[in-house]
Amino acid sequence: MQLDVISDTVCPWCYIGKRRLDKAITAWDRKDVEIAVTWRPYQLDATIPAEGVDRQKYYERKFGTERAKEAGKVIAELGEQEGIHFAFDKIKRSPNTLDSHRLVKWAGTAGVQLEAVELLFKRYFEDGADIGQHEVLIEVATDIGMDADLVRELLATDTDRKHIEDEDHMAREMGVTGVPCFLFENKFSVVGAQDVETLTKVFTRVQTRLVEQAS
Repeated sequence: MQLDVISDTVCPWCYIGKRRLDKAITAWDRKDVEIAVTWRPYQLDATIPAEGVDRQKYYERKFGTERAKEAGKVIAELGEQEGIHFAFDKIKRSPNTLDSHRLVKWAGTAGVQLEAVELLFKRYFEDGADIGQHEVLIEVATDIGMDADLVRELLATDTDRKHIEDEDHMAREMGVTGVPCFLFENKFSVVGAQDVETLTKVFTRVQTRLVEQAS
């Protein structure tokens, strides 16, 4: 079963959604069916400049001070339930995420895409690292066993930049307006950081449909 997860590397709900997805795959009773997960790019705000912007000012301007604080509290509480220790106070910059999405794509080629996604979320949300900076992305690549020198060379070019932009555009053309979005077999989609029970039910429903269509 093919599952494409459309997400952004600075989306807290996507981090929560990933942890729940991991649990759901483990909990699903159909061990005879492999769920092949591929992470696809989506930029919540592609207008952010390459150097990023001050996070606090950005969020206050976008959501308002009180709304931003309340949303942060809710996300932090839900994160703790999934073993995520959101440290929003450590995050100083809201980065442009295009280069982090390029790294995720290259990590897929190297066979370590899930590790890249997990570590990017952790570095940003728990460590407060600026994942828009090339040196941070190179550190992530190194930590998951990628060729750091090659990643450094690729980041210095426009390699796969258009590919990421095209995939982001394609997601919007498909009607994706919020992430995470779980797209099964390019046919069935579920939006939002769904709980484990919901996801396992969707797995079963999709697999049943696939079997019916094949018969």
